[in-house]
Amino acid sequence: MQLVVARIGRAHGIKGEVTVEVRTDEPELRLGPGAVLATDPASVGPLTIAAGRVHSGRLLLRFEGVTDRTGAEALRNTILIAEVDPDELPEDEDEYYDHQLIDLDVVTEDGTEVGRITEISHLPSQDLFIVERPDGTEVMIPFVQEIVTEIDLEEQRAVVAPPPGLIDDRAEIASSREPGDEQDAAQDSAGEAS
Repeated sequence: MQLVVARIGRAHGIKGEVTVEVRTDEPELRLGPGAVLATDPASVGPLTIAAGRVHSGRLLLRFEGVTDRTGAEALRNTILIAEVDPDELPEDEDEYYDHQLIDLDVVTEDGTEVGRITEISHLPSQDLFIVERPDGTEVMIPFVQEIVTEIDLEEQRAVVAPPPGLIDDRAEIASSREPGDEQDAAQDSAGEAS
């Protein structure tokens, strides 16, 4: 089984180092010297990590065969992928690998269907579930405990308690307004503009 562990950023310096956006909770295990990683696009790899270090809070990696800035810059935006044992699970029971979360059904606490997780977006501040709704549109749900209240792998679902407006359709919000609210809102904004 394959696990996305990082995305290569820009070149750092002139000796072939690159910054990486880490997408694993175990960088010391997955991104250590000697690790051989598959890539997306596949034509770039596989890449073998020659060295790594932390500089100003960012992980820098150097790969075998990449010795200058030009070679490092050519790797920009490449996704690094590690092979993992399918039975291997995170140590903490509240941690999940992306492959465990992809395709989970997302429902609210009252059982209302929201959609299906199609992707996990790893941002510096938090992870996001990209959820495809039944109508084909997408909604992004922050993967934080206050919103994602339960992950049930046996039932293949994620239970969410979204704050107002997070997953509500604009049509639902508009239809919940009293008649005349839009006109009042338009008048208020016109008054603010003058």
